Amino acid sequence: MTQMVRKQIYIHKRQKAKVRQAAKARGMSEAEFIRQAIDQQLAGGSKTLPADPATWERALKLMQDLYALGPLPAEPRWTREELYEDENGNLRGTPRH
Repeated sequence: MTQMVRKQIYIHKRQKAKVRQAAKARGMSEAEFIRQAIDQQLAGGSKTLPADPATWERALKLMQDLYALGPLPAEPRWTREELYEDENGNLRGTPRH
């Protein structure tokens, strides 16, 4: 185990509640949650990533479902001409099946 150093910090009340909820949802201590958050920021982590595990689970399931469908067909389903739009913005032609 790596050596730990005690570091006392101040956080806002709203942060305290969110840290408690997030740590509980992940099954870890608040201290471990904070350590991981610090590591993520030091590694250049993004604030745009979803924070809750359920979001990651849904994303993983979507990727697994797409993978299970197999590769895309090698033959395109449309000709190049069929992909051009007409003057009304509609695709011309009918897709091949």
